[in-house]
Amino acid sequence: MKNNRQYLGIDIGGTFIKIGVVSENGEVAMRCEVPIVRDGSETVMETLFCGLDSFMREHGLDAADYEGIGVSSAGCIDSASGCIAENGGNVPGWSHTEVTGPLTERYGLPATIANDGNCVALAEAWTGAAKGSDNVVCVVLGTGIGGGIIAGGRLIEGARGYGGEIGHFATHAEKGPAGSWESHYETHASTSALVRISEAAGLPFRNGREVFNAAEAGDKGALAALDSWTDEIAYGLAGLTHIFDPEMIIIGGGVSAQEELLVKPLREKVLKMVMPDFAEGLVIKAAALGNSAGMAGAVKYHIDKTGAGRE
Repeated sequence: MKNNRQYLGIDIGGTFIKIGVVSENGEVAMRCEVPIVRDGSETVMETLFCGLDSFMREHGLDAADYEGIGVSSAGCIDSASGCIAENGGNVPGWSHTEVTGPLTERYGLPATIANDGNCVALAEAWTGAAKGSDNVVCVVLGTGIGGGIIAGGRLIEGARGYGGEIGHFATHAEKGPAGSWESHYETHASTSALVRISEAAGLPFRNGREVFNAAEAGDKGALAALDSWTDEIAYGLAGLTHIFDPEMIIIGGGVSAQEELLVKPLREKVLKMVMPDFAEGLVIKAAALGNSAGMAGAVKYHIDKTGAGRE
């Protein structure tokens, strides 16, 4: 058995591709960010190849020294075939792209790919805020909502890898027919929804940061908007709690740093909404790994899928 095996971790989002070296213990090192070209002049895979080649040259890395490549990506991921499905998220030109096959062909390493929310959940349960927990719901709050679910120590992926699309389950059936964006959780509980709630109340806030800043200063309108918004988040978390009976709920995304204005009220609301037996022992707290979570989780997924380290 090799000591301290190393992997290449990649996290593909709508704006940047993050690249790093991840150890078999989940430590991320030598990271970089490569901006995604959004004008159509270069495909995401071309950007990825160029960025990874440059990263390896800069640090004097040889692909032969690594065990594999783990990729985290926005969008619906057909993890079994290593491709992006029809819904490529907000990554330009990403739908129906083959990912793992071209990576293996170019670098001679086994590669896997999983949804970014699933990877965050895996990472937080591996080395982060949920370390040691086998039943975890992870919700990543941003412009949309992502996340992942771990039950009995295993990531829930579903038949093709699409499982865990927390942002797209319906919490407001009265807002539109089944499957419509108007009914989806992220439509009402994302940071974009916070801005819409503020606008509907006639408040002059252009983004979530402005709402939080005003709330910290005691602005009553901002505090009311946050209260309505955290209600929406809590409704979804209560539903997920009743379905999966987690021991821990992890709140991710940049806003998760707001303990007093977000995490604490969410904790109080969810524990009041769920039935008493489900509330007993339920821990709700912020994610711990920040921007490293996608890369670390991608490698954890790779290790689990390929059986690396078991010999």
